[in-house]
This record gives sequence, C-alpha cells and structure tokens, in this order.
Amino acid sequence: MQLKMITPAPPGSKAGNRATAERWKTLLENAGHRVEVVTQYHGEPCDALVALHAWRSVDAIRRFREAWPEKPLIVALTGTDIYHHQHTFPEDTLYSMDVADALIGLHDLVAKDIPARFASKLVTLYQSADGPESFPVARAEEKNGTFGACVIGHLRDEKDSLRAAYAARLLPEDSQIQVCCAGKAHNEEWQSKADAEMVENPRFHWLGELDKAHTRQLMANSQVMVISSVMEGGANVVSEACRAGLPVLASDIPGNAGLLGRDYAGYFPAGDEQALADLLYRVETDHGFLDTLKKQVGGLAERFLPEKEQASLEQALQLAMQRCSQRN
Repeated sequence: MQLKMITPAPPGSKAGNRATAERWKTLLENAGHRVEVVTQYHGEPCDALVALHAWRSVDAIRRFREAWPEKPLIVALTGTDIYHHQHTFPEDTLYSMDVADALIGLHDLVAKDIPARFASKLVTLYQSADGPESFPVARAEEKNGTFGACVIGHLRDEKDSLRAAYAARLLPEDSQIQVCCAGKAHNEEWQSKADAEMVENPRFHWLGELDKAHTRQLMANSQVMVISSVMEGGANVVSEACRAGLPVLASDIPGNAGLLGRDYAGYFPAGDEQALADLLYRVETDHGFLDTLKKQVGGLAERFLPEKEQASLEQALQLAMQRCSQRN
C-alpha cells in the first residue's frame, strides 16, 4: 500500500513522535508498503493515512476524511491525547478518535482511559527497541565510584523532568548517587530551572540533548533509569531500558504500568520526591532489590521486539481496512 504518515515533529527533530514515525516507516517498508512521512497533509492521494497524535494532527485528519471518506485512517494516541487533550480539547481530539478506522495505543491500559465506544478499534502496540548488542560497554572511568541514575527525555512539564534531581537532594550523605539528565529544554523556563539545579545540587548533571550513540553510552554507564512522568502514552525509553537490561524506577501512572505491569517492583507515586529518594537509596544499597528489578526488566525485553511492533502495525492496518470496508 502507499501510505502517508503525519507527525507534528519536523525532520531532524529528536522528539518522540518523530522517532516513532521514522521507525514505523522502516517497519512498514519492511512489510512491503511505501511510506512517506510528512508534517502537513493537504488531501494528496494515498491508500491510507497514519496520523500520530489525535489532537495535533486533527487538521490533517479532517482533510483526509473529507477528501477520501472511503479510505482507511489510523490514529496513534499519545499520552497528551489520552490524559490531557481529550479533556481540555474534546471536540477535536474525540473527532479524530471517532473518524479513525483503527486506533493505536502504546500501552495495555489505554482502553481504560478512552471512551468505551472506541475499544473495538483499539490495537495495543508496544514500541520496540534495539537489543543489548547495540549498546556500548560501560566506561569504568566515568562511573568513578558513583551510582548512576539517568533521566532521558526532553525537559517539560509532562515529564516532571527534575523530580529525580529533587529526590537526590534528600539522599543520605553516604549515598554515591549521581543523576544525569539528557534532553532538550522545552522552553527558557525549563532551561533556567535545569541550570539553577546544577548550581545548587552537586548530585545533578544536565547534559542537554544527546544523539543516539551518546544516549546509549549514558544508559550503559548508569545503574538505573528514572522515568518520573506525570503522563505518558507509553514511552519508548522504557522499551529501550528493558531491552538493554537497565532497571527502571517509574512513576506509578497508567502509561508506565501499562508497559511494565502491575507487579513491577520499581514504582513510586508521581511527583513524590521523598518516595523516589527512598527508592533510589534502596536500589543503591540493596543488591537483592536491584537484582529483582534487573530480572523483571529482562523478563519484559521480548515484549519490545521490532518484529512484534511490525506485526502490531500490520494488525492496525488490517483492522482499519476491514472496518473501512464494512463502513463503505
């Protein structure tokens, strides 16, 4: 099929939506389709449209549905779609969900958080990541006797990006934990907050936006990863950590629990830096607990294989075609 894929993130962006679009393009082309990733859509012909983000892509979705009412439309739901925009901008967000022939959710609790009438067209897709062979070896000289906790993702409100830094301030003096944060500041306010935190907090290091190779090196040098988001649609960095065998300390929100499972041992209440500090200190000092987390993420690694993600994309496309045929 000839597919158009719409994403709000421009070429070269390290935003999650762009990375997802480029990865899906590769997977769909591996399955024999032709895919063009675009940031705008004006009604050009194609066999089907795949739109990332129900709210941000609503104009493209509307144009496609008006120009090609008989063709399949797939909409991938982001965390902000599910946990913010469907409540603050319901008309546009629910319009996109309503006119889609198939919806893609990135964790297995999405069905509980969207209107029940959409459940029949929801496909759960776990974003994939490369295996441990793609990660470099840890650099012993960079550890220097410390216990590394990495935070990976753009600095913005939804990610609650400095929560691990605030938690690090509460650690006992004997702790060797150092928090390294990699990501671009969403705005000047976040840049100022990160800069100020580095001045005031000797345990915190903001590295700015890193390329893939340096991000993977950071993960390899770390003993644990913190994902402190207050809302997530299903972060690919969790997939990467599981595939790399890197234990995760995660805020207890649906977008994390829907990837790691309810029995995962490394949760803390979102926004609670004291609870995160306690968890960080425990994972640093309790080797049995650290081993438990390693075993748990290792057991989840096969959930995030590229071939499984490709199969889910094909499932969504087949469902969209089927529902489209029934509708017409």
